[in-house]
Amino acid sequence: MNEIIVDIRISPDEYIKQYRNPGCMVSTRARDGRTVRFPADILQSFLLHNGIVGSFKIVFDSAGKFKRIERIG
Repeated sequence: MNEIIVDIRISPDEYIKQYRNPGCMVSTRARDGRTVRFPADILQSFLLHNGIVGSFKIVFDSAGKFKRIERIG
């Protein structure tokens, strides 16, 4: 399996305005420099009163299909 590490900071207002719609994608840069896009809904369980803040490991299979996400550090 492949994985990427991303550092994310999304305010609660920004998440609600931009990422709550079905099919919305988050675009960010992974720590290794790659630009990555993934469905915003995989972050929903990490939404707290201060938004979504932290480092996350996203695991996907060899075909690029999402498998799981976990907060790290």
